[in-house]
Amino acid sequence: MITIIDYGVGNINAFVNVYKRLNIPTRIAKEAGDLIDVEKLILPGVGHFDHAMSELTNSGMLVKLNELVLEKKVPVIGICVGMQMMANSSDEGTFEGLKWIDASVKKFDETKIKQVTRLPHMGWNDVTPVIKSPLFEGLEKDALFYFLHSYYFECKNSEDVLAVSEYGDKFTCAACYENIYGIQFHPEKSHKHGETLLANFAKL
Repeated sequence: MITIIDYGVGNINAFVNVYKRLNIPTRIAKEAGDLIDVEKLILPGVGHFDHAMSELTNSGMLVKLNELVLEKKVPVIGICVGMQMMANSSDEGTFEGLKWIDASVKKFDETKIKQVTRLPHMGWNDVTPVIKSPLFEGLEKDALFYFLHSYYFECKNSEDVLAVSEYGDKFTCAACYENIYGIQFHPEKSHKHGETLLANFAKL
């Protein structure tokens, strides 16, 4: 059972539809009382860092999520801004992050980007795993995934980097610390590669 955290930020139905096609059951958590018998968690996110952090805090689920992730070690995956929220802080805002992974969120250096439209980084890009992980099992090298972001995740510890992509410079597009996973791209919009990754997460 996959529990998708619905705090008002993120396309919840897209994940539900993918898992329905995969015949993997899901449920949606909108309040702390919904976080019962949790096996795996998805933390989606779009938009501004501070707004997402504020909405998650106001949902009343944060204390329970910290208990599940940090104490009970329930596997969790953050998507896009959901990944960025796992860091200590973000250049996009002033709020503290969840501090689940020792990292900070930085804005892309536009001077290094060759495209005419520099930001956001939008569209399909290669994702190259740098260490073997069950999350990428069955995915060919440099599988394409869909991105939409102007900020990237910078791990303090290189061993937490799971995969990289390139936009001006190489950047971390997937990270992992113990039971905590974060991916900058959108698997729910990435067709067969995204479905494979979400299926892999369900098997963790």
